Amino acid sequence: MNGAESLINALAEHGVDACFANPGTSEMQLVAALDKQPNIRAVLCLFEGVVTGAADGYGRMADKPALNLLHLGPGFANGMANLHNAQRAGSPILNMVGDHATDHLQYDAPLTSDIKGMATPVSHSFRVSDSAAGLAQTGLDALADCLNHNGSISTFVVPADHAWTDIDEAQSELPERSQATISDTTIMEIAAQLQSASNSCLFLGGRALREEALHHAGRIAAATGCRLVTETFFARQARGVGRVATERLAYFGEAATEQLAGTDLMVLAGTKAPVSFFAYPDKPSVLAPQSATQCTLVDREGNALDALQRLADHLEAPAAPVVVAEPADYPLVDGAIDATELGKVIANRLPEHAVVCDEGATNGLGAFLLTANAPPHDWLTLTGGAIGQGLPLAIGAAIACPEQKVIALEADGSGMYTVQALWTMVRERLDVTVVLLNNRSYAILNIELSRVGVEQPGPTALSLLDLSNPDLEWTDIARGMGMQALKVETVSELDEAFTEAMEQRGPCLIEVML
Repeated sequence: MNGAESLINALAEHGVDACFANPGTSEMQLVAALDKQPNIRAVLCLFEGVVTGAADGYGRMADKPALNLLHLGPGFANGMANLHNAQRAGSPILNMVGDHATDHLQYDAPLTSDIKGMATPVSHSFRVSDSAAGLAQTGLDALADCLNHNGSISTFVVPADHAWTDIDEAQSELPERSQATISDTTIMEIAAQLQSASNSCLFLGGRALREEALHHAGRIAAATGCRLVTETFFARQARGVGRVATERLAYFGEAATEQLAGTDLMVLAGTKAPVSFFAYPDKPSVLAPQSATQCTLVDREGNALDALQRLADHLEAPAAPVVVAEPADYPLVDGAIDATELGKVIANRLPEHAVVCDEGATNGLGAFLLTANAPPHDWLTLTGGAIGQGLPLAIGAAIACPEQKVIALEADGSGMYTVQALWTMVRERLDVTVVLLNNRSYAILNIELSRVGVEQPGPTALSLLDLSNPDLEWTDIARGMGMQALKVETVSELDEAFTEAMEQRGPCLIEVML
């Protein structure tokens, strides 16, 4: 047995069952070890941003880490944007980065780089193997790190000689981990504040947006009359018929400020206080009223389910929540497709227990709002704001939940960042329907241009936000990667295409012209 085999076997023994990979020469022993380990599904991705985004989607839906296999520092750097998103989502991810053999580092070969310097900003912990015999324990220590804090990113480095060196069978064990619970004093104090407030808000994020935790948030609302408001960009929310309905905080700061106006108490559960996504001239960065009292029931790293249940019980809240979504069916208006008609089609046809990976940008909001009354489903969003997340996220979600339909609601501009994801969907035969929203522009940036005070943009400025000349033909792009694809231009065409996609299994793309 060599070091690589001892490592991969130890990770498999402790529950790691998926590996997203883009390997190079320094990782060949790790590739060979994966070949011998039948309990880990190895998935090739053609770009490291797809690797890391897929691991994010897997972590959000499986609540355990996937293993990433990345090639030295430059390979890691290619995946950093989606690790930023994953870090904001609190996703558990285990990055395994190959490096030169220890005695080769002194020669400063072309691919030698500062892996620690690259990894630290997007990793909760960073480790480097110190020997072939200790490689498995290094991997398990990193695995334990990323299981802490409700999920975090751990990165560990595998020198090539530690992977290829033969060793006796090594002993390794997964360190224990624990999660602190909220004190009774905190529960009692927040209960009293909610009971005395006149316009309170329970601001929810992280694990507080899972179905059971939301149930108890709904009980708290029933007992106190508080509003239930979520982060703008949450990692995962349980939504749909029979589940507790919430308000989503508006994206634009002035709309969010108006939404929260009059709030006298904001209780944070699973997230931090909201701030504007960007700074704008003469507009506030802090979104909650200055007069509002803010207190934290549970932070992102705490046990949100336990905290919300205990708070509801302390309040002697009713067993049933007061705000539960009811079913609805939306009549369609045929003709050109807009955000509202798009939302109606998706809401009407969404199957039960679907997973929606939303990077729909300006045209995705209608689908989000209208699907509140669709069958039960999970909704995943662009947590860190670094576009190029949606398609890889769908890969990971589909591998974590193979029996659930996955819909990638994707904008044309952001889709091009990680377009290679389509190839992996086809190769792995994943049940993913890509709804590609093509308006041939970075439409959100046209809005932002005026919001920062540019009143009369010239041709150069406008050209930097335009995705035509040449047009992106997404059906051609998808077919070039082996994916079934069609283009729709009317509501009736969209309804027919989406209905068919929901009734069949396998990857496909619907290009929606807006």
